[in-house]
Amino acid sequence: QVQLVESGGGLVQPGGSLGVSCAASGRTFSSYAMGWFRQAPGKERESVASISRSGGSTYYADSVKGRFTIFRDNAKNTVYLQMNNLKPEDTAVYYCAARLATYTHTYYVTDIGMNYWGKGTLVTVSS
Repeated sequence: QVQLVESGGGLVQPGGSLGVSCAASGRTFSSYAMGWFRQAPGKERESVASISRSGGSTYYADSVKGRFTIFRDNAKNTVYLQMNNLKPEDTAVYYCAARLATYTHTYYVTDIGMNYWGKGTLVTVSS
């Protein structure tokens, strides 16, 4: 069993930066590929970024490419999402999720099959 707890959300002005993190319980964090997803009001949940077990492979949605960075620290059982040049359309609840991965460079770009989810942290981009 893995428990995921997100933190770091808040209110930020357009063009600003914010970092969110996701702390995982358990000793097997490095066995899981991790992903960040978001859901804006009235919209479906979408994938934002994903990272492999090793951290060596990453994926970004086109809408955040060049602005967001996903990275992980397996020693701290934590995955991070650094968000720069934020836009109002980035406003959403951000969720982290974990999926057991056999291979060290595998990442997942869909929420289907994710094993564990956090409860989310709200990011609001507004002036």
